[in-house]
Amino acid sequence: MTYPAYDPPRPPIPAEPPPRPPVPADPWAVALGNATLLGIGYLLLRQRRLAAIAVLGTAVLLDLAASTAQTRYEILLLLWWAAGIAHGWFLARRRPEQAVRRGQRAGTLALALAVVLTAVLLRADAYGIENRVTEAREGGDCEAAVAAQGEVWWGHRLAGAPVVEPGDAVVEACHRLDGAAATLARAARRGSTEDLGRGFGTLAGVLDEPGNEQTVKTVLDTFLDGLPTDDSCHTAALTAWLRDRGTGHHVLDRSADAAARTEPAALVGCGDHLMTEDAWQQARTHYQRLLDTYPDDARTDKARDGVRKATLAIELDHVRGLVDNTYSADSGYCSKPAKYSGAPPNRKGTNRALFLGDSEYTDKLPGSWRTGDPAKAALVVCADAAENGAAVETCPYENDKSEYLPHQVTFYKVKIPLKVYELRTGKRLDPRSVQIGGGSCPSVLRYEYHMYDLGPGDQFVSTSKSGVRDAFRPVVGR
Repeated sequence: MTYPAYDPPRPPIPAEPPPRPPVPADPWAVALGNATLLGIGYLLLRQRRLAAIAVLGTAVLLDLAASTAQTRYEILLLLWWAAGIAHGWFLARRRPEQAVRRGQRAGTLALALAVVLTAVLLRADAYGIENRVTEAREGGDCEAAVAAQGEVWWGHRLAGAPVVEPGDAVVEACHRLDGAAATLARAARRGSTEDLGRGFGTLAGVLDEPGNEQTVKTVLDTFLDGLPTDDSCHTAALTAWLRDRGTGHHVLDRSADAAARTEPAALVGCGDHLMTEDAWQQARTHYQRLLDTYPDDARTDKARDGVRKATLAIELDHVRGLVDNTYSADSGYCSKPAKYSGAPPNRKGTNRALFLGDSEYTDKLPGSWRTGDPAKAALVVCADAAENGAAVETCPYENDKSEYLPHQVTFYKVKIPLKVYELRTGKRLDPRSVQIGGGSCPSVLRYEYHMYDLGPGDQFVSTSKSGVRDAFRPVVGR
């Protein structure tokens, strides 16, 4: 026997609620609501999706307009605004039921007016800011331009990004000019032409951008007004660079005038300073630069005198170095003579001389004939080692202890090979040698020998200070 399956009773299916009747629409309220760019008109029509799309579209277009500062996005935003108003009006007009809702109209009108009025006021303020920035830049006042652009906030960029965006470029240029001013100030303190080149490079770069002539001129004038600096050598280095930089037919060419105004005095002042530092070569270069570049300047006589003094100092320093390196008649000054134009002239009478080389006999000369200072010497006398001069006399000598007897000993004058130079010109003079006479054939001749006595050999005559003086008198006298 089978039983049918149990089928429990099912609950009744509720009936679907009837569709809500459409809300009566006020086209004016909807259009004004969409005029706020916030999709309020769509919300009044209970079209939340459209409202969200409206808000999203507005946000995207505002972001693009503010970030790119391109007018086309502002035009798209304006078209979006008009399209939203028209679309809201169209949707409201299609509703079967319409009504005049004064409260909605008043509220949406107030919001729309607030949005439009805010945008207009922000844009007008943006134009005012931009005008102040432009006026400050044209007046060369970067500080005022940066301060004016500092008033810009995100509201100005939403309502008028293309208006305020050029001010950002002005601020950026001013910041670069601030860097250039600091670099030029450092160049002035240090006399650094590298910093000077970097500073002018920045100025030239900013100048290439239209509208920056006056702000660049302000920075340049501040630097040029600081010339000359307290250090004449720094000024000379800076002005030489400015003079040599060439021209570009723009505001930077004013630096050449400043160089011509300040360089001559700086060259002389630096030359004088270098002379006190014994930097004679550099000093002469500065003096000569004045003579070459500014031949009509009033300081040329002083520069010529500076060239002369520096040249003498260079020559004397060179001579001193040669003298210090002289250890024989074939070294130092004696091998490479040089002139010292400031030396005393080789006059008639006795001239003081600087004696170099072998000093065995020259040390016996009177002190009034000799000097150790090249600056006081008229002559330089290089004495070589003594050698046999003219034979004077030959005498026999006996030695009871020697098996070779007698010894014949010849006595010779002392011959001193010489190199005599006139220090003022560096030219070699006569005589080429001197011979010192003296006594010969003494009764007793003392000498040393070791294993074999071969005799004393040839001998010099015995000299005296007067004999040495008589021999050298023609050398130092005229």
